[in-house]
Formats: sequence, structure tokens, C-alpha cells
Amino acid sequence: MRSIMVRNFVIRLFSVSLVSLSLAQASGAAMISTQQAMQSEARDARIAQVSAILAREDVAKQLVAFGVDPLAVQSRVNNMTDAELLALQGKLDEQVAGGDALALIGAVFLVLLILEVVGVTDIFKRV
Repeated sequence: MRSIMVRNFVIRLFSVSLVSLSLAQASGAAMISTQQAMQSEARDARIAQVSAILAREDVAKQLVAFGVDPLAVQSRVNNMTDAELLALQGKLDEQVAGGDALALIGAVFLVLLILEVVGVTDIFKRV
């Protein structure tokens, strides 16, 4: 009786071992190059920068006003390719707060120059 129980136990143990052995997945490990490591870090930095901009309160309010879930935007940013991230980051860098200051200064100068030529103001004193 005892030998039958031991034999059944060993058979079950062996069966479970064979089944679990067939489920084992082979994992591959390889060296990564310095360039791959740098690209990964650069990608993480780009995602962090874009996420920081999208996490701002005014941006989040505007996203909600457009009917977009900020969490959905974050998941899409995480799934972007490197080229898409570069393009988005470039567009966000172009959008400075307050607009283009040089264009504003140029427009004010042009208005003052036109007012001076027409004779409405006397801003530029003759020397």
C-alpha cells in the first residue's frame, strides 16, 4: 500500500515536472552598444520633457477643454516613435510662452516708424 502511494506521488511529480519543463521560455541576453544605450536615454529624456509640458496645469485644462483625456495623451506619448517624439518636441519648443518676442518688437518698431513718417508723433528727435 505504501509503495503504491510513493509510486503515485513520484509519477505525479514527474508528470508535473515534464509539463512545466515544456512551458519554460528561453530568454535571450545580449550586449547593447553604447549608441543603443544613448538612444534609449535620449528617448527617455524626450518623453520626460514632453510629459512635463503636458503635465502643466494650463495645458491639462486646455486638453480637457478640447475633450481629450490627459492620461490618454500620456499613453500615446509613451507609444510614439523616436521621429514622432522629435517632431512633437520641436513643435513644443517653438511654442514659447508669450509668443515670439522679436516679432513683437519688430511690429512695435514698424508702427512707431509709420507714425513718425506720417507726422502723428515725434518719437525720433532730429539731431
